Amino acid sequence: MNSETNTLSLSIKDLFTSKMLKYSVMPFILSMLVMYVLFFYIAGVGLDQLGTMDVASTQTTIENGIPHTDSFAATLQGTAIIKYLMSSAITSWIASFLVYTIGSFLTLYLSIFIAIIIIGFLTPMILKELQRRHYSDVEMIGYSNIAEALFLIFKWAFVMLILFLVLIPIYFIPLLNVIAFNLPLYYFFHKMITYDVASTICTRDEAIRIKFFHASTLRLKTLGLYLISLIPFVVFFASVFYVIYLGHSYFLELRKIREETKTI
Repeated sequence: MNSETNTLSLSIKDLFTSKMLKYSVMPFILSMLVMYVLFFYIAGVGLDQLGTMDVASTQTTIENGIPHTDSFAATLQGTAIIKYLMSSAITSWIASFLVYTIGSFLTLYLSIFIAIIIIGFLTPMILKELQRRHYSDVEMIGYSNIAEALFLIFKWAFVMLILFLVLIPIYFIPLLNVIAFNLPLYYFFHKMITYDVASTICTRDEAIRIKFFHASTLRLKTLGLYLISLIPFVVFFASVFYVIYLGHSYFLELRKIREETKTI
């Protein structure tokens, strides 16, 4: 416990060095730029889809024992659809609730997804600085390559989407739906950040060994980091801290492994 507290304290100190603060700004700027472009693209597609909508209603009245049927049909275009939805208090409330709730969830999850992708490009530089400051005796070997990294990103993203679909029935169960909503993205988050750090520092065999003996500890650490990411916009600034914190963990374990190897 004391060792983990020291690692956390050292990670926070490293985060507030000038170089790490510069690295922290980059994910924020790039993420904002990507989300800005995506926002206008999605908004444009949404407006196109709301281009036309046919609305029809029928009302039957009886006058002097004779039924009369009145029909109404219209085509709503553009912003007229929004006006139509907002014309009723009930539909207005439902539409507003869905837009803000779904939009908030999607924005939060998208921000985490984008930040994790972007921080992957900065991971080697962050870990190199960490090595220079604290682990000059530990050589960074690494085993990743672009082809493997792209394959794993698509693989984990595909599994994440499958999990989102499989867990749909649980989304309607209170409390459990919170776990169901976050489990797929946490899966992607854990896989990406541990791979980025491990593949930059260790050899493949060393990474497998650390994963085998410390799998539970790594999951607890990444779960804690993921929960921090759920605070809106924190992930943009904290993503560098995630790499620093896990980087310390891997460097320390790697140092032990190589010292044990030398004594054999």
